[in-house]
Amino acid sequence: MTLTPTRRALIAGGLALCACPAAAAPRAYDLLPDRSRILFRFDVGGTAQTGEVPVSQADIRVDTDDLAASSASVTADISRARTGFAPVTQALLSPSVLDAASYPLTQFVSTRIRLGARGRISEGATITGDLTLRGVTWPLTLDAVLSRPAGSAPDDLSFLYVDLTGSLNRRDFGATGYPDLVADIVALDIHAEIRARG
Repeated sequence: MTLTPTRRALIAGGLALCACPAAAAPRAYDLLPDRSRILFRFDVGGTAQTGEVPVSQADIRVDTDDLAASSASVTADISRARTGFAPVTQALLSPSVLDAASYPLTQFVSTRIRLGARGRISEGATITGDLTLRGVTWPLTLDAVLSRPAGSAPDDLSFLYVDLTGSLNRRDFGATGYPDLVADIVALDIHAEIRARG
């Protein structure tokens, strides 16, 4: 799903510089799985391939007064990962790559969120966490954009978009199969739509 600049409407005046009443704790949000996705891109024999992994569970908490205090724990179902080409999907799920039969789930747990130079998410942000894949845990840092639907009121934070981009080296996680055919670097493009709980 491609988000237009109009739809993504960054929260510079709403969330990033929120003049909301002080919150007692970060606010819990529910993931909308049918409107969220994890896309990954990699090269096979010099040809770009794209795949998708469904999100199975998420615990997301957003502190609108101190975004750096927000947190996320996301679990994805590796066993249901798919590419656009069945033989590539079969190789992807095999023991020498993702080993989906032994490790059907992957999890990312945030450890740190850093905002822009002046503490504004509108100036860029990164989220760092621990990614567990194939039973191996490795730190991962992603660029982050938090936004709200275009046309919504600046203080209406009931529905938000989270977009994350970055990359990982599959060798860090022991996914070393087909080294002469498949590139090591895997690009990630994650879009999540979340709704305030309660």
